[in-house]
Amino acid sequence: MNKQETIDKAVALFDEGYACSQAILLSFAERYNLDENTAKLISSTFGGGMGRLRQKCGAVTGGFMVLGLAYGNSNPKDMETKLAAYKKVRELNGLVEEIHGTSNCSELLIKHATEAEVADRKHHKIICRKVVGDVAGLLHDMLEK
Repeated sequence: MNKQETIDKAVALFDEGYACSQAILLSFAERYNLDENTAKLISSTFGGGMGRLRQKCGAVTGGFMVLGLAYGNSNPKDMETKLAAYKKVRELNGLVEEIHGTSNCSELLIKHATEAEVADRKHHKIICRKVVGDVAGLLHDMLEK
């Protein structure tokens, strides 16, 4: 998939009702031979800033999962790979913060939506959809380097 197709897929999944974290992981699952249902389940509780705790943005945590698939370590003694993957996580987080000023769910909501819009779940169209697309595009670029 090219970058725009990746972005479109992530946004379409989000629009379909998947959590932001699910939309991101599902967009890259096939690339890493990750079973779609497993991807849905693994990422299902990270939406809303991790279980609606409004902490780290779910799209970003979904991105961290993708980076784990791409760069993560499977050997607990492989510190070089582990630390290199952590560096990729910090890179993605920094890129999101450059674009949006934060990668924290509650801060994104405060910055872009009113309390009433959040209560009415309108924030999905106001900011969450944009962040999902941005993270999908950033990941695509990072993985293509």
